[in-house]
Amino acid sequence: MKISAEILLQQLQEAELGGFDAQKIYAPPYRSLLSDEEILARNPKYAAVNILLYLKNGKWHLPLIHRTHNENDRHSGQISLPGGKKDDTDEDFSDTAIRETWEEIGVEKTDIKILRELSPIYIPPSNFFVYAFLSYLEETPVFKFQETEVQEILEIPLSVIQNMPNPPEIMELPKSKGYQVPYLDFNQHKIWGATSMILSELNQLLKNV
Repeated sequence: MKISAEILLQQLQEAELGGFDAQKIYAPPYRSLLSDEEILARNPKYAAVNILLYLKNGKWHLPLIHRTHNENDRHSGQISLPGGKKDDTDEDFSDTAIRETWEEIGVEKTDIKILRELSPIYIPPSNFFVYAFLSYLEETPVFKFQETEVQEILEIPLSVIQNMPNPPEIMELPKSKGYQVPYLDFNQHKIWGATSMILSELNQLLKNV
């Protein structure tokens, strides 16, 4: 039976989160769950990302961004969720997620409706503690991306997230001397790291509705 948009959004808002158990399915092999105290001891930087749901041709989608190549960015060239570092002017982390979505892919801040917060995730290589949010739009967006940071927007059908392989496929990172990570393939784009871990929790959330 087809679930209406309103019912699905309500179920996603109320469903149980999978936490690190869901994230670690797509975690790099070295990744372990650190306590809040251990993370704080590393004096992390803080950021927020946004999973933005919208209907397109009657089906749910979400945008990912293909980041531009930048020698000063550890995540240069990777596929990621819209998001970025928290500014002092942001009221809270949801405000960061909304602002960054507007800046990177041109979605008006007032159009973004926050559904809920997902489990935060710590990223050891860049020492970022990232807060993840699930949101939605009432209308299909017209994207306008920030060319200095985004080279392409990928519109991912939610069905791709619902059917993420478990166990995932594994790839060797370029120039890593054999270091392997789980990844999700979408149209020859490889989604890995924190982004795939956050989407893995969304996968579990969808199973819990």
